[in-house]
Amino acid sequence: MRVRIWLGAAATLLTAGCAGDPAPVAVPPVEPVTVEVAAASSGGACTILDFGVIEEHTGVRFDVAAASDRKDTRTCVVRAEGATLPELTLTVTDTSIDVATFTADVQPEGAAKVSKLGRAAYRRTVAKTAKQGPAAEVGWLVEGRLATLRWTCERGAAKADAEELTGKLVDLARKLDTRAG
Repeated sequence: MRVRIWLGAAATLLTAGCAGDPAPVAVPPVEPVTVEVAAASSGGACTILDFGVIEEHTGVRFDVAAASDRKDTRTCVVRAEGATLPELTLTVTDTSIDVATFTADVQPEGAAKVSKLGRAAYRRTVAKTAKQGPAAEVGWLVEGRLATLRWTCERGAAKADAEELTGKLVDLARKLDTRAG
């Protein structure tokens, strides 16, 4: 008899909560959360770059990265969200060339030699075009790799701005381990 009483009581308790749906509870709106993603998450040559290190050397904060891998070449382009320029492009290509070949065939005519960057290196500025401002470029050779950093300025920038950036890019290039990417 006790069992029947307990079963009856349990059934009553279990069904008592099912009579109606609970009243909705008002939840305050949630602010969107911004999550900063590292440049390295894009893969390719972006694994070598870090937004904080770029900002430390150039004074400009980038937050968008895109990568490409094609045969022996890895590329990374970084920009600020919503802006086309400036942009910074890193290209790393596997190579077997030596210093003499780099100097004769890769280093552009009129480029300045850079010391203490890889086995051989150069820096130069490139004139503006109809669609973009001048560019600063640094190229260097490390064991088995040819790398270039190229900063493309906004359309209204002066060539002197690009020239100043070449020094900053040399400093940035010295921080990059292009053998790792």
